[in-house]
Amino acid sequence: MAGAASRAVRAGILKASVPGFIAPGRAKFSTLRDATTARKAVAAALGVIGAGGASLAYALNQSVKASELELHTTNFPWSHDGIFSSLDHASIRRGYEVYKNVCAACHSMKYIAFRNLIGVSHTEAEAKEEAQAIQVLDGPNEEGQMFERPGKLSDYFPNPYANDEAARAANNGALPPDLSYITSARHGGENYIFSLLTGYCDPPAGVTVREGLYYNPYFVGGAIGMAQALYNEVMEYSDGTPATASQMAKDVAVFLKWAAEPEHDDRKRMALKSLMMFSLLFAITYYIKRHKWSVLKSRKFAYKPPQ
Repeated sequence: MAGAASRAVRAGILKASVPGFIAPGRAKFSTLRDATTARKAVAAALGVIGAGGASLAYALNQSVKASELELHTTNFPWSHDGIFSSLDHASIRRGYEVYKNVCAACHSMKYIAFRNLIGVSHTEAEAKEEAQAIQVLDGPNEEGQMFERPGKLSDYFPNPYANDEAARAANNGALPPDLSYITSARHGGENYIFSLLTGYCDPPAGVTVREGLYYNPYFVGGAIGMAQALYNEVMEYSDGTPATASQMAKDVAVFLKWAAEPEHDDRKRMALKSLMMFSLLFAITYYIKRHKWSVLKSRKFAYKPPQ
């Protein structure tokens, strides 16, 4: 009743003729239904042009990035890139040897313990032997003195420097990053590690690198404080694999990939088990839906009055 009254009053006000006043008509909201064909075509063209321009800008930003001074790494065909592919554990073992003999002189891995190697690249006896090869500061003892002891499986990889200041002092002010999660912390992951280790070259014409730095196009800015560390036959593998620079770079990249994602193989194994289980459940669900519930859902009830 109130709604009808309000509509009548509003209609009366709009129809009232006041001298010098023109009552506006009913408000109209512009919609595409009221637009002409030409306007619709122009709006569609503007939308297509805008979307195309945004897509082009995004593609150029991702592929070129002229504001950056480093190259983008290539996606190499790693053996663990498959959906259900596992890490190469022989390569992990060789990568640990590269880290131990080359990288550990400057870089730490303070979040990886010797016990993490068991069942991955070393047996328990081999891991114990690796741990006992280092000396760990422990204590205090009964006399209140700190002492050194052989490492245990629960100990973490040793830090080559006492603190960050000592690390900077030994590397011309540059702080070598910890490598425990380096593949997750760098864009490109293991591709970046491999490209960086094998990408040292002479600076191009017009580019100067100050003393104490080295040119590497994959490093931000191009000038890196770490000298080239991997050369052919700089070390020997325990399994007899030829220790070329590219082989060592590949192995240590795989080792660092495992260090950053130790659950890599377990995650893919669980995914495979889940896929098999849900495939079976899907088949059972389809059978029940098709042959059980479809009968109930398609039933028709008819009322027949008594005659």
